[in-house]
Amino acid sequence: MEKLPKIALPVIIFFIVLIVLISKSAITIDSGEAGVLYKTFGGGVVTDEPALGEGFHLVAPWNKVFVYEVRQQEILETLQVLSSNGLDIRLEASAWFQPDFASLGKLHQEKGQSYVSRVLQPAIRSAARSVVGRYTPEQLYSSKRDVIQEEIFIETKKIVESQFVQLNEILVRDVTLPPTIKDAIERKLKQEQESLEYEFRLVTAAKEAEKVIIEARGKADANRILSASLTDKILQDKGIEATLKLAESNNSKVVIIGSGKDGLPIILGNQ
Repeated sequence: MEKLPKIALPVIIFFIVLIVLISKSAITIDSGEAGVLYKTFGGGVVTDEPALGEGFHLVAPWNKVFVYEVRQQEILETLQVLSSNGLDIRLEASAWFQPDFASLGKLHQEKGQSYVSRVLQPAIRSAARSVVGRYTPEQLYSSKRDVIQEEIFIETKKIVESQFVQLNEILVRDVTLPPTIKDAIERKLKQEQESLEYEFRLVTAAKEAEKVIIEARGKADANRILSASLTDKILQDKGIEATLKLAESNNSKVVIIGSGKDGLPIILGNQ
């Protein structure tokens, strides 16, 4: 077998080295992720260029790429906070968030890949303690849950929006009170409900009674008006009208004019 030309060996070595460099320089960023480029000899973290998007990228082997998940994520926080009167409240809340893609380089430079524990979680805890401290246990348990959720979201967002984190939603999943306080609140709410039902029945009964009185007064007034209008002359005229109508009827009868009370006719029929 003939020996390879002297130039062939360097070429082969070159291609081997090239393949190794390419393999070390190639990076694939998956769906829902982005990469922050770190230039070892070029000023460190790149903050003035967009982050590397999904797909295949070639990066110099002496540089690094830090991959971040940029789709919406969720964390669950269980907090012990104090109400306005100093009682311990257990609050469970979850946060929907994602890093600010446009500022991903700055996020990596200033906060690093542990930004959730360094920025987001402390912000949620601070906001939750501040908000819950304004309300009583009864308000937390019943009517103010949605208001508290919105206030925690607003206060947390104010903190993290300058820290390159996008907060999408805060959801208060559960509020747990001390058992004795919870039982007392439930008894109070039950009593209030029963009181409201009793008041409703009283109001309904009063309205029904008022309706009956009004109807009775109307009937009494109608009867008085009718009695006042029925004079003897009117009754006589009505009697004459009735007599004339009966006289025109084909039924056999005897009509005696002027023999009844007050001069009204007496009608004798075949019945």
